[in-house]
Amino acid sequence: MARTIIPLWQQWQFADTFDEKYLEPDCSNEDFTEVQLPHTVKELPYHYFDEKSYQFQSCYRRKFAVPPHLEGMRLFIDFEGVMSYAKVFINGQCAGEHKGGYTPFSIDITQAVIYGEEERNLLVVYVDSTERPDIPPFGGSIDYLCYGGIYRDVSLRAVPQCYIKSIYAQPLLVSATTKALEVAVDIAHTERIPKTIDVSAAIYDSRNRKRAELSKSIEISVPDYSLSLMMDELTGIRLWTVEKPELYRVEVTLWEDGFISDTVSARIGFRTAQFTPEGFFLNGKRIQLRGLNRHQSFPYNGYAMPKRVQQKDADILKYELGVNMVRTSHYPQSPYFLDRCDEIGLLVFEEIPGWQHIGDSAWQDISCQNVRDMIIRDRNHPSIVLWGVRINESPDCTAFYQRTNALAHELDPHRQTGGVRCIEKSEFFEDVYTMNDFTYGTHGIPSDSQTAARVLRTQREVSGLGELVPYLITEFGGHMYPTKRFDQEERLVKHAQLHLAVQNAAALDPQKCGAIGWCAFDYNTHANFGSGDRICYHGVMDMFRIPKFAAYVYASQLSAEVRPILEPLTHYTVGDRAVGGIAPLVICTNCDAVRFTVGSTDLGLFYPAVDRYPGLPHPPVIIENLAGMWGGSWEDAVFTGYINGTACITRRFAANPIATELSLTVDETKLSADMPDAVRCVVKLLDQAGNVLPYSNEVVQIKLKGPGQLIGPHVIPLIGGVRGFWIKTIGKAGTVKVSAQTGVFESRKVSLRVRSES
Repeated sequence: MARTIIPLWQQWQFADTFDEKYLEPDCSNEDFTEVQLPHTVKELPYHYFDEKSYQFQSCYRRKFAVPPHLEGMRLFIDFEGVMSYAKVFINGQCAGEHKGGYTPFSIDITQAVIYGEEERNLLVVYVDSTERPDIPPFGGSIDYLCYGGIYRDVSLRAVPQCYIKSIYAQPLLVSATTKALEVAVDIAHTERIPKTIDVSAAIYDSRNRKRAELSKSIEISVPDYSLSLMMDELTGIRLWTVEKPELYRVEVTLWEDGFISDTVSARIGFRTAQFTPEGFFLNGKRIQLRGLNRHQSFPYNGYAMPKRVQQKDADILKYELGVNMVRTSHYPQSPYFLDRCDEIGLLVFEEIPGWQHIGDSAWQDISCQNVRDMIIRDRNHPSIVLWGVRINESPDCTAFYQRTNALAHELDPHRQTGGVRCIEKSEFFEDVYTMNDFTYGTHGIPSDSQTAARVLRTQREVSGLGELVPYLITEFGGHMYPTKRFDQEERLVKHAQLHLAVQNAAALDPQKCGAIGWCAFDYNTHANFGSGDRICYHGVMDMFRIPKFAAYVYASQLSAEVRPILEPLTHYTVGDRAVGGIAPLVICTNCDAVRFTVGSTDLGLFYPAVDRYPGLPHPPVIIENLAGMWGGSWEDAVFTGYINGTACITRRFAANPIATELSLTVDETKLSADMPDAVRCVVKLLDQAGNVLPYSNEVVQIKLKGPGQLIGPHVIPLIGGVRGFWIKTIGKAGTVKVSAQTGVFESRKVSLRVRSES
């Protein structure tokens, strides 16, 4: 019988406490509510809440059937992520436990189940969501929240007694015309007698055409067996690049007596990735890394967002923000997010859980297990180019970090390691010196017309090493200049100038591989961090993924061939800035020139400030002097972007903005009823020129009908004229209709089609 995977995402019962009686199958349902996965133990307010409110012990229960045809197979319950301690019971008996909320684990339930078509088995999961000091990242203070619950997928897995534990497919000779592929296979054998099996490996292209195949006959007599299959002389293989991320599927199959007994597949890409003292090289081509850090958290639901929402974050980073790298701060993130990074060509720096604190030897053992679990889970992803094997911003700990680094190289000898630090001259065991550099902004942000005395430190003064090494800036900005999307215009502009300055400085330094800004999205945090409302406003976007001015610094670095960008960093108001006016006016754009017209007056063409930002592919246009008088005339404005002398994009601003339209958009209109699904909606109050009214906090009512559920409240205030929200499916097909209303304005109704293929 071949491998069988049965998703377990529906029909869970949840209680916000735990009692031994919950292990009994005939326990009353009065204490429980029905939920589906992914799930958070407590839906939180947007801000101003007590983070202790989700830190409690809870219980998840679900009945399930094990079909008779699975008898004789090994059975596992696979958990992708439970925060932060889980103890698993099957039919009243403890089957296993796991410490740690960010890596997967499996519980063997073979000896505990009852077979039959009826749901006679009871799965109970005790979840401890407190910040236990024996589990990374806890034990000290951490600047982010670790929301409780079973927040990733759970499934029942049935495999034969001799089955594939893992595969690792490593492309070789990538730079040659004829390439090779080494496939390492780990096999578990639980029968007591030796067995002869055939192992085959095949590679398929994106059109599902088989490109090569290799098989080998082996005899297994030990519980754990490893072998390597080498496929060479592969021709016509296309490289995985950030522009064209070509993916291949490797499939490993076990054969017994001529029949397939087990199959495991993984997607891979043929590419080389190397951090060097001269920069980062992908397939031998130097690429300036320009990225952002990402927390996997969302309003209300915390970590508990399904596949589509995880993938959308990758799309936002790549296509809206235009970055080429993301750091998964500060923990391994959703496999769906990483899958999407593979598909779209977004480079990834993935690291283990932690924030400054290092615990005792038992704590360190769990951290090393995090290294192991992270790498085994994710080493086939071509998007991942660096492993983070040091607790973020932690002090030196010689034996611990020698151990994590050695473990990473043992599990994946083909990728480099890094360890994010914030102290100078720390011990260096990794391959890449990864450093958080918050120099710029320590004493405020200089105006654009000034020359910053210090933007970034030199590599040698940070490392203290005599020689140059691969060097990557992994954080900057962030807490040096927290900025709300509804802040006064000057602060938003200075926030953007911070990112402009650092990315420019990093690009001009040949000893730096690049810079990853802190951070992509605002995030909830503990009371001893952030702005007092449990939010760190460090993102270039807010928690709803709505852009601040700094987002356009990154978006404008996209090639104009992808799409033209023209974003004047202004609300175009006469008196929002100190003294008044909008000068100096920074325009983030990838256009060759920008024409600025006020009323009927053409102020002329303005060009990118290459002299100020020579390191950027597309420096901003900066207009220093603009007439504007408090209480004087203020006319409509038009900005027109030109590429190769041709007008290609226009932005209009109204001198007297008036609420005109309530806009409602959704990221996707086709959803699934057969798996957990959710989609983001964005509501905006617009003026007559189509621009957001940036200080509106009008109360909006969300109206929802059909087989969907709103995440968060139905009545919400706009935040700076905009608000996002998510709708999740409930496992039923149909049409969801959603609209928004505030005062006399009502948005159009949007229809979401929820389909079932079963």
